[in-house]
Amino acid sequence: MPAGGRALGVRGLSPPEAHHGHGVEDEEGDPEGQHLLSSVLDGTDPLSMFAATADPAATAAVTDGSRKKRDREDTSGVGPDFEPWASKRDEILVRHTTTEKLSINLFMGSERGRAGAVASAASEKVRTRLEELDDFEEGSQKELLNLTQQDYVNRIEELNQSLKDAWASDQKVKALKIVIQCSKLLSDTSVIQFYPSKFVLITDILDTFDHFSPENVNDTAKETCLNWFFKIASIRELIPRFYVEASILKCNKFLSKTGISECLPRLTCMVRGIGDPLVAVYARAYLCRVGMEVAPHLKESLNKNFFDFLLTFKQIHGDTVQNQLVVQGVELPSYLPLYSPAMDWIFQCVSYHAPETLLTEMMERCKKLGNNALLLNSVMSAFRAEFVATRSMDFIGMIKECDESGFPKHLLFRSLGLNLALADPPEGDRLAILSEAWKVITKLKNPQDYINCAEVWVEYTCKHFTKREINTVLADVIKHMTPDRAFEDSYPQLQSIIKKVIAHFHDFSVLFSVEKFLPFLDMFQKESVRVEVCKCIMDIFIKHQQEPTKDPVILNALLHVCKTMHDSVNALTLEDEKRMLACLINGFIKMVSFGRDFEQQLSFYVEARSLFCNLEPVLVQLIHSVNRLAMETRKVMKGSHSRKTAAFVRACVAYCFITIPSLGGIFTRLNLYLHSGQVALANQCLSQADAFFKAAISLVPEVPKMINVDGKMRPSESFLLEFLCNFFSTLLIVPDHPEHGVLFLVRELLNVIQDYTWEDNSDDKIRIYTCVLHLLSAMSQETYLYHVDKVDSNDSLYGGDSKFLAENNKLCETVMAQILEHLKTLAKDEALKRQSLLGLSFFNSILAHGDLRNNRLNQLSVNLWHLAQRHGCADTRTMVKTLEYIKKQSKQTDMGHLTELALRLPLQTRT
Repeated sequence: MPAGGRALGVRGLSPPEAHHGHGVEDEEGDPEGQHLLSSVLDGTDPLSMFAATADPAATAAVTDGSRKKRDREDTSGVGPDFEPWASKRDEILVRHTTTEKLSINLFMGSERGRAGAVASAASEKVRTRLEELDDFEEGSQKELLNLTQQDYVNRIEELNQSLKDAWASDQKVKALKIVIQCSKLLSDTSVIQFYPSKFVLITDILDTFDHFSPENVNDTAKETCLNWFFKIASIRELIPRFYVEASILKCNKFLSKTGISECLPRLTCMVRGIGDPLVAVYARAYLCRVGMEVAPHLKESLNKNFFDFLLTFKQIHGDTVQNQLVVQGVELPSYLPLYSPAMDWIFQCVSYHAPETLLTEMMERCKKLGNNALLLNSVMSAFRAEFVATRSMDFIGMIKECDESGFPKHLLFRSLGLNLALADPPEGDRLAILSEAWKVITKLKNPQDYINCAEVWVEYTCKHFTKREINTVLADVIKHMTPDRAFEDSYPQLQSIIKKVIAHFHDFSVLFSVEKFLPFLDMFQKESVRVEVCKCIMDIFIKHQQEPTKDPVILNALLHVCKTMHDSVNALTLEDEKRMLACLINGFIKMVSFGRDFEQQLSFYVEARSLFCNLEPVLVQLIHSVNRLAMETRKVMKGSHSRKTAAFVRACVAYCFITIPSLGGIFTRLNLYLHSGQVALANQCLSQADAFFKAAISLVPEVPKMINVDGKMRPSESFLLEFLCNFFSTLLIVPDHPEHGVLFLVRELLNVIQDYTWEDNSDDKIRIYTCVLHLLSAMSQETYLYHVDKVDSNDSLYGGDSKFLAENNKLCETVMAQILEHLKTLAKDEALKRQSLLGLSFFNSILAHGDLRNNRLNQLSVNLWHLAQRHGCADTRTMVKTLEYIKKQSKQTDMGHLTELALRLPLQTRT
């Protein structure tokens, strides 16, 4: 019986057992024993049966994700090394477009048999469903003409949605009609350039149609499945019959164990009836795709598709095709690439895990065919890269023999180059391969053809040759792409070349010695592209540069690259982009070292400041680098007091003092003033240190109430508190200036704190005053807790002088008065908790830093203890532990006065 013949038509079968039911009514009133074919038309088709036995929740969700599911299943029977169809789909849609007008036939439907119409008898229902099919086949359709490509795509999407809706509403016949209608579109090659994209769009709909993966189907499903295939066999036209049956190929496994293995060869033979070679090759590609999904182990059908294609290959160059091209005004070089997606897929399926002997046989069969450039290209595109690479010279010989009129040789060399980027050819052939390829590439006149091919072979050149060959290739690219500014149309390919070069040359001294590398960069004249290239270069440098460098070639080149990135910043640049650029530039700055040539290092930082003045993080990095340089100088020149060393350190200090005011972040400036002052102090630059500290003090009143932290506005007081505490720690070791009086910096800072407008309901001012008391207490000691080498702090300058101590005590009394005054203001119901906490904190400060043998101070501590507990706000556990600590300390030598204090500190009990 001929495949797909009318003998299996809807009206053609009536199995005897169909007439012996038991009268059990189904949901539509049909007896269970009615004609099996009628059950198909009623909706109990095999797919519905499968759905009934599957998980309902899974079935409901499957329709919308059908194509995604199919894409995932493309590799279900193969390994991860098999490239799925999904990865090729988008590329086909992008590459094969048209501006020609398209047409499409839409099924308009019929009022007969629609949902809601209930037949009174089973025979009426069968007749109604059959009439629906006849209505479709007899031409109740509407042809839409003059559609743009986007209109066409939209219509196809509408059909896809209609299919989903029909299936969801249990209108299985309507769903089949839509699939048939869409499949028919694949016989239309009136706009031939669009055919590969049309194939992708239509097979997406076929994927939607076949979206069930059932398990444990019962015996009845086998019978209904058979009738489902009878129904498909009734489709009169070959192409829709082929595609619809192929789309549900996996359902054959429910007919028999050998159902799929029997059906695949029949469908393969069916393709022989398709006369148009382009339509036929895509049909074979679809069959191979389905075959790899449901039965990848059945290699014979895959191989048969390949060899059948070879037998009909000469049709491509026959009169029928040539006449068709003349009518459509399509040249052969534009026509032949239309075959590539389908051929590449067929070749990929056949060659997947194929033995070497089969691959060799396939290659030899292709060699014997005339005009075989198209075949050769698909062989190189689909076969394993290792197979192609080891036979590179053989392939080059075949390429040379090809007729260039139909399929350009440079495309063949491009395909060969793609393989050689993945696998290495024999070492002895490498130079000859490059020479033969470049002879062809360099003769290309069309810039796009040239750059598409050259881009691929750059990878091969970088992998196997030296900078001399790379320089030659780059020079050739410049020569071809500079005339008429052709490079402006090829930025992606030029970017790819740069990425490949820098990926293989991590030694930047070698890279920048390539004469044509920087001139190559000059072709990137579009700013956004140029910046992206510069970012790639810097990223590779930071990742792979192992040692700091002072190579002038590298420094000059990368300064230019970083300057390009910096100059791209403007008012519209996003903060994330600024951070990224600053990070890359800082990575470069950190890798520059002139060893002990400190003056040259400072000169580099001066130049960098002038080049990168608009990126604050870079300026911050430079200030830190200069501070480290000053400390390194001090370490290396330890013991040396030469004027030259002192002058250099002062130059570093001046660099920081000049640069800091240009920064925007106020806490960045405050912290850098403090840090730079510490560095100046460590290098015995006392007047410069005073200048930094004064600048920091004068900046405190400018601190706003709210600051931006990681894109969010937050109160600034906690940050100011942290800074001032660090500042106080430094002020301990800063010696007084002989012309400014005792503790002049501390006094200035206290005045600023006093005048600063603090937030209402904030206790940070009192916490700062408490830290000041800690500082003043440390300053009253005979010997300070820490010092800076070769810097005399106030303990050495005053030597415990009574006037100094008296001045210190006055400041202490002033600060304590401020604290006590604030505690009085908290004697309100809503502030009693704060009063208790601050009172206990002040008590602990006196306990840790005060001399409690002083009666006034002793009494003050007792009063604070009572204040902390007065309103029952104190934490009893904390109070108990504090008292236990005092009693423990009282047992130590010279701490007996704490015994009396402990007796005066009662613990309140809560009632």
